[in-house]
Amino acid sequence: MLILGIDTAAAPCCAAIYDSEKDIVLAQTVINNKLTHSVTLMPIVEDIIKNSGIAVSDIDLFAVSAGPGSFTGLRIGISAVKGMAFANSKPCAEVTTTEAMAYNLAAADCIVCGAIDARCNQVFDALFRIEKGVVTRLTEEGCHKAEELAAILSEYRDEDVILAGDGAQLILCECQKAELTNVRLAPSHLRYQTGAGVCLAAVNKEHIKPEALMPMYLKLPQAQRELMAKQGIKTE
Repeated sequence: MLILGIDTAAAPCCAAIYDSEKDIVLAQTVINNKLTHSVTLMPIVEDIIKNSGIAVSDIDLFAVSAGPGSFTGLRIGISAVKGMAFANSKPCAEVTTTEAMAYNLAAADCIVCGAIDARCNQVFDALFRIEKGVVTRLTEEGCHKAEELAAILSEYRDEDVILAGDGAQLILCECQKAELTNVRLAPSHLRYQTGAGVCLAAVNKEHIKPEALMPMYLKLPQAQRELMAKQGIKTE
């Protein structure tokens, strides 16, 4: 099965093609040049399809990171996957941004904490245990203040904990304050989400119709929160 995986949940724009039968990543691109994903995504996808020697119609499954993450980024990635899947009458799969990160680290036996910067000293996060290449979810996606997540991680003092995502450094600082010496950053080349991580996370996911793809939002958009604040409406 050929899987196209896309992640536009944060600053990097990522896409990959994975052959699940041969267990080979045929092509992968990650661009983090601060251009908008609406500019970079489709050229990336076109390039990796061409360089893999296949046609878009050869893709069996279109997978995407559905969140949490940037509101605009998520909509761009999901819209692109919906369009390609609709046009080719193929199924889709949705994964979370944090589990795609965890699959990047599937070679290590550890606890992976995926942490996405949610601003205001907060992160979107989830925890996963990896044992002998098997990724098991420990918590659902949540939104925590950095010190709150450090307190949660203190429950795993006896295990190797690896932080991934663009919120990883923020959490590491809080863990250092709490003297959690078992917590460390993922290597830089594995710290952020990738298209390959999306593909691997999607292998055993339910196949759904394109119209069923929906973004996962854990917070209201910033503009809406600011408007509600002016109206005296609490958002948290």
